[in-house]
Amino acid sequence: MTRLLNTCAASLAALATFMPFGADASTRLLLKQPGGAACSYELKDAGAGRMITADNSSLPLKITRTAVRKADGTTDLTLTVEATEKCRFNIAETSVMNGTRHEACEFYMPGFWYHHNLRSPENAPSFRTSDSWVVREDRLSTPLTGIYDPATKRACTVVRTGSDSADCIVQNQSGDVILPAHTSVGFTGFRNEGGMAALEFGYPYIEAPKRYIRKLTLIDPIRTFETIEKGEKRTISWQLREFQADDYSDFVADVWNYSYDTFAPEKVSDVVDGDGAKSCLANYFRESYVDKYDLKYFSGAGLRTDDCNNTGDYEVGFVGRVLLNAYNALEHGRKQADKDLVEKANAIFESTLEHGFTPEGYFREAMHMERGWETDVMSIRRQSEGVFAILNYLDAERRLGNRHPQWEAKMKSVLDRILSLQDADGSFPRKFKGSGEIVDRSGGSTPSATLPLVMAYSYFKDKRYLESARRTAGYLEHELIDKADYFSSTLDANCEDKEASLYASTAMHYLTYVTKGKEREHYMDLCRKSAYFCLSWYYMWDVPFAPGQMLGDVGFRSRGWGNVSVENNHIDVFIFEFATVLDKLSAHYNEPRFAGFSEVIRSSMLQLLPKENNMFDIAKAGFYPEVVQHTTWDYGRNGKGFYNDIFAPGWTVASLWQMLSPDRVDNFFAKR
Repeated sequence: MTRLLNTCAASLAALATFMPFGADASTRLLLKQPGGAACSYELKDAGAGRMITADNSSLPLKITRTAVRKADGTTDLTLTVEATEKCRFNIAETSVMNGTRHEACEFYMPGFWYHHNLRSPENAPSFRTSDSWVVREDRLSTPLTGIYDPATKRACTVVRTGSDSADCIVQNQSGDVILPAHTSVGFTGFRNEGGMAALEFGYPYIEAPKRYIRKLTLIDPIRTFETIEKGEKRTISWQLREFQADDYSDFVADVWNYSYDTFAPEKVSDVVDGDGAKSCLANYFRESYVDKYDLKYFSGAGLRTDDCNNTGDYEVGFVGRVLLNAYNALEHGRKQADKDLVEKANAIFESTLEHGFTPEGYFREAMHMERGWETDVMSIRRQSEGVFAILNYLDAERRLGNRHPQWEAKMKSVLDRILSLQDADGSFPRKFKGSGEIVDRSGGSTPSATLPLVMAYSYFKDKRYLESARRTAGYLEHELIDKADYFSSTLDANCEDKEASLYASTAMHYLTYVTKGKEREHYMDLCRKSAYFCLSWYYMWDVPFAPGQMLGDVGFRSRGWGNVSVENNHIDVFIFEFATVLDKLSAHYNEPRFAGFSEVIRSSMLQLLPKENNMFDIAKAGFYPEVVQHTTWDYGRNGKGFYNDIFAPGWTVASLWQMLSPDRVDNFFAKR
């Protein structure tokens, strides 16, 4: 079964001239009868775009292929299939990038595949399993595959076009499957064609050489067949493009701009405004508050969607974000004169000051109160997120004339410990013990530390923090941004991920507040360069759902939501300051696409806000969903069109609150 990709396209041996697209391309048809083996046919042009079998055998279909080369260098390719009798079909194209070596090329499927995916573990999609992959289009933030040849600077892409939107639920996950109803979901990918790189795409979907169905779980491949009745037609279209790019980063940026222009995503209408969203989200602070332990907190991890009952799981950062939410609750409580929220927030800060630090002086990161469990492994990300939250709190307090010398001393102590962990290359280890023992030296989480270091410099006026932040910037520039290699920022995966690029872009954005002249402009350029990689994870289009899948039934639109990582193929609302970063980049570089997509994000991410009369399968208002399963992948429960049953609303609320507070960063760095 692992060779199914090659088997299903074995008839595509003829090599096509890659430019212009459509010339001498290989087309393959698969037909299947119920209970019988699929038959494969190589097709050829019989004139005027009419396609027939290479051996002139009869088909139950009339197939027309048109390829229109346009002035902008793109080619619109359309396959029209009309049934002369009822049948079940699958049709595909292959375009070979002649003059390339497959092993030397780099590949791109937005939000799913970068380079060779070699940061990913063995049981996730990568070159370790195969150098040829095709997947369902709805796995991708744009239904597109790209190939980049560093030697010649040539790049090519294929993107699915058309307005059809439908899906169906199938019983079998592998093998040859006749679909029970119509789907619009095709497939796209790349393959090694005799040592040369090739694009492979078709309809309906094939996933090979493996299917990725849940975290670190690859199963046998699948080929699906659409049923078409006598007299019915199916029209499937793509756009192909070839262009030049200086490097992989330039390639990704060019593809994102092209994708934005092609799909022209619009913001989602009929969502609640910012104040209304905060008012609803504030219910999370009221109902998640836990005060029966010495350490007070908002219950933000390990909750069930069907009851949202509080748990004993506590996390200072990452999925819990207890301290940032305490600041959010305090801010909102003061604005709304809500004494209850103010008291809850202050109780969290006070109990954290007294009980929230390890004997070595770090934040207590993660624990389960009821079981008496606490991690002894620290992370640069959670520590940084804790400092980030407290510095926001201290700055807001100081502007009101309130000083907290004990908190300031604690933050200096944590920051000094963080500084002691910085490597000679400017990176911070991903994980470590309180004793200083390094558990995971990977530097992918380094940008999470840049934010609080820059803030600490601004707040304490201690140049050590700025110098450390500059050193992180040097590491990020040379190891992540220059190499277009964003990895291992999220703590529940170790692979290519969205958060590394988001944190990298945001880190450079923060540095622009405390630098001037050429240095500041350099950080702006790095911010923009990494922003394109972050943007590549965010959906440009609305994936289809089948009837009965909750997300489709409530009219959910995926545009503006971001996929998570190669390991975790669900979408979520991880955004924090990034929409604000896009607005700043848009103004600085006069790039309206950034501001336009920021509007898409800001509107779209509020779609699933649980509120009265619109709870979206969440038990309590304001407890925003986390694992939104938009493709045939699940986190353990429910699958496409639903949430996983366990979620962490602590970080989702914090992320949206930060998005809805676009002036926060400006206000923090404003002169006092």
